[in-house]
Amino acid sequence: MNDTDRPLRLVHHVGERVDLRLGELRLLSLVYRPEAAWEAPKPYLHPLTTLAGGVVTGYRPHDHRWHKGLQLTASHLSGQNLWGGRCYVRGKGYQPHPERLGSMTHEGFEELSAGNSEAVLAERLAWRHHDGTAWATERRRIRVHDIRPQAGFWVLTWSSAVTNLRDEPLRFGSPTTEGREMAGYTGLFWRGPRAFRDGRVLGPHGEGQELMGTQAPWLAYGGEFDEMDGHATLVIAHAPENDHSGELGRHPAHWFVRSEPFAAMAPSWAFFEELLLPPGATLARRWRVIVADGAWDREQITDHLSGIPW
Repeated sequence: MNDTDRPLRLVHHVGERVDLRLGELRLLSLVYRPEAAWEAPKPYLHPLTTLAGGVVTGYRPHDHRWHKGLQLTASHLSGQNLWGGRCYVRGKGYQPHPERLGSMTHEGFEELSAGNSEAVLAERLAWRHHDGTAWATERRRIRVHDIRPQAGFWVLTWSSAVTNLRDEPLRFGSPTTEGREMAGYTGLFWRGPRAFRDGRVLGPHGEGQELMGTQAPWLAYGGEFDEMDGHATLVIAHAPENDHSGELGRHPAHWFVRSEPFAAMAPSWAFFEELLLPPGATLARRWRVIVADGAWDREQITDHLSGIPW
């Protein structure tokens, strides 16, 4: 559904990025150009923009240069770091290990389309060891839909299917599985803009930093802009099929979330325990992201989530 007369259109800057525009407003950019090796380069979405023009993602902040908008990452993958920066080592803390820094490379687009009511950006990726060897392939589909100017929000659904190419299991972990308490970041990761520091974290049954490491079908983050007036709310929700227990992990995943010293959310797929992906197996996950103007409360969030069928 799209309740605006403004057309959706894609602008492809070949070799660099694809912009999705609603009229003259850039809703998002999918950036896939190669970047610095120490940042574990990978495609990402930045900026994500509200319908009122507020940017709700951060890019290369001075504290973590490898934090870029909304991206899928793997902080610990069978000894490799596809996250970026220093590597957390049990008993030693964060250490420089450039030989462990891998990458996720864009291998091509399967679909780039924009119509009156939705757009699709689908790509193929390779998850690579530091030496360039492909350890996994990923098929990723980002669908933009339900653009509702009257209600002040738009929606994207992110689907990823990661297939293990190795002849041994891929071990997905996090700093917490390596011994650092309550630092289970990995998987889909959103970094907010600097102005959103000390924003409001909201879940179905709780609020604030107490939600770190908990399980819930959705989490929301609300912040207030610098430069322009107004607030925005970003919601990340699990698809129904993510809600299961099995050999590929317990779901809904445990949430990594911070409002200090920066704004961030991630439905981690390996917060407290490693996730093992057998040879030839595929890890499939789907999430929904709502980008909304205004400071939404719990009732608004649940009402809008229930009104958008999967």
